[in-house]
Amino acid sequence: MEVIRCLLLLAVLFLAGAHGGEAQPLVPGLFTFGDSSVDVGNNDYLHTLIKADFPPYGRDFQGRVATGRFCNGKLATDITADTLGFTSYPPAYLSPEASGQNLLIGANFASAGSGYYDHTALMYHAISFTQQLEYFKEYQSKLAAVAGSSQAKSIVTGSLYIISFGASDFVQNYYINPLLFKTQTVDQFSDRLVSIFRNSVTQLYGMGARRVAVTTLPPLGCLPAAITLFGHGSSGCVSKLNSDSQRFNSKMSAAVDSLSKQYHDLKIAVFDIYTPLYSLVTSPESQGFTEAKRGCCGTGKVEFTVFLCNPKSVGTCSNATTYVFWDAVHPSEAANQVIADSLLTEGINLVT
Repeated sequence: MEVIRCLLLLAVLFLAGAHGGEAQPLVPGLFTFGDSSVDVGNNDYLHTLIKADFPPYGRDFQGRVATGRFCNGKLATDITADTLGFTSYPPAYLSPEASGQNLLIGANFASAGSGYYDHTALMYHAISFTQQLEYFKEYQSKLAAVAGSSQAKSIVTGSLYIISFGASDFVQNYYINPLLFKTQTVDQFSDRLVSIFRNSVTQLYGMGARRVAVTTLPPLGCLPAAITLFGHGSSGCVSKLNSDSQRFNSKMSAAVDSLSKQYHDLKIAVFDIYTPLYSLVTSPESQGFTEAKRGCCGTGKVEFTVFLCNPKSVGTCSNATTYVFWDAVHPSEAANQVIADSLLTEGINLVT
C-alpha cells in the first residue's frame, strides 16, 4: 500500500511541477453518490431523524465541527480526496456553498438513509438515488455557467465518481420490512438493486462520466447494530447477513464487468469494502484496534440517531482511534483510513 501511495504522491508532485508549482489534483473533480457512509452533510438540510449535525459527531474533524458526516472525523472518501491531491472536500450539494466557489472540485449528492431502492429513501425522508442524479444534472448546468461549456465538459469527463449503495437498502429496509423479506428472496432483492445500479451507471455515462468506482457492501453481519438486532444474543458476526453481502457483491462485480465491456471508454472499478472491514472486525489487534464489537458512541449497539448518539450519551469512549466503529453502523476515522488505503490498488487504475 505504501508503494502505491508513494506513486500517487509522485503523480501529484509531477502535476504540481507541470503547472508552475501549484499543486494540481490527479482528477479535476470528485463526485460522490449514495448513502450515509459517504454523506458529508446533505442530511443537515433534510427533515429526517437520520442526522449527524450535532456532537459528538465530528469531534475529531477539522475544527471539531459536526458537519453531517456519520463519523468522529474523516470519511473514507475524504481520505481518498486527500490522496488525489484535493485541498478541500466536495461540499454537501444542498448546502449554500455548493452553488459557489466549490463547483470546480465536485459535489456530494449522498444522503443518510438513502438507497437505490427509492422506497428506502422515502421511508427516511432522504434523497433517493434517482433524485441524486437529477441534482447532478442541475450541477452540470451551474458548472457550465461558471466555467463555460467546454471546460465544464472536460471537468465532468475527467472527474472521478464514487457510488456507495446497498447497505441502507438491506439494513434499514429489507431486513426489517415484512413487505419485502416475505415477498422477495435476498437474491431477488439483490437482482433488483443491481439492475437499478446498471441503469444508474448508464445514465451517468450518458451525462459524461467516464471514471466510476462503486463500493461493495460491507460485512453487514458484523455491524454492531446488525449483531444487536439479528444476532439472537450472540456477540459474533451474523453469518447469514455476511453471506447475503458476499452474494450481492458477486452480482454487482459481474454487472461492473458487463458495463466495462459495453462501454469501452468507461473506466469502472469495484472498491472492495467488505474485505478490509471484515479483517478489522475479526482481527482488530493485528492492526492496532482494541474494540470491534461495538461503536464508540453511547453503548455502541444501536446508536446512529440523535436519540441514541448525542453529547449526553452514556458510555461514549474518550478515544475513538482504537475503535473500528464510531457508532453502531459507521466506521471510525481510523477504520476509514485502513479502508481507504486498501482501495488504492483499484483506484490508481481509474485516475491514471
